[in-house]
Amino acid sequence: MATNEGFNGIVLRHKGLLFAVCRRYARRGLDEEDLLQEVLVVLWERREKLMSIPSTPQQASWMWRVARSTCVDLLRKEPPSYPVPESFDAPEEDTTLHRDLRELIALLPEPDRSIVTLHLEGYEYKEIGRKLGMTKNNVGIRLMRIKERLKKEMIK
Repeated sequence: MATNEGFNGIVLRHKGLLFAVCRRYARRGLDEEDLLQEVLVVLWERREKLMSIPSTPQQASWMWRVARSTCVDLLRKEPPSYPVPESFDAPEEDTTLHRDLRELIALLPEPDRSIVTLHLEGYEYKEIGRKLGMTKNNVGIRLMRIKERLKKEMIK
C-alpha cells in the first residue's frame, strides 16, 4: 500500500515512467533534468493525493498524467528553441531511417505516441494498458495499427 511506502519509495518505483515522460518532452526543446525537477516538485505538492491512491496501476496512471500536464504547461510557458552548434555531427548510430522513424513517432497523436514509447522502452502490453487505462488487447490492436501506419509513412 502507498501509505506504508512513503513518497520517495513511490517515486523511485515509478522513476522509469517519469523519465519517459520527461524524455519525450525534452525532445521538444526543454531540458530533461529541468522537466524532471518540475514534475517532482508538482508531485511533492500533491503528495497527499498520491499517497491516498491505493494501488500501483492507479498511482502510475495518475503520476503519468501529472508529469505530462506539468511538461505541457512548461512547454506553453517556454516555447522550445533548437540551438544547433556550428559543427554539429549526428551520432554514427543515428541513421536517417532512425531519425525519420523518431520524427514520425513524435507526430503521432496521444495516446498512440505513449503506446509506442512505452512499448519501445520494454513495457509489456498489460503494463502499458494499466498506465494508459486500456485493456491489454486494446493496446495490442492499437500497436499493430500504429506499426502499419508507420510502415506506410516510411515507404512514402
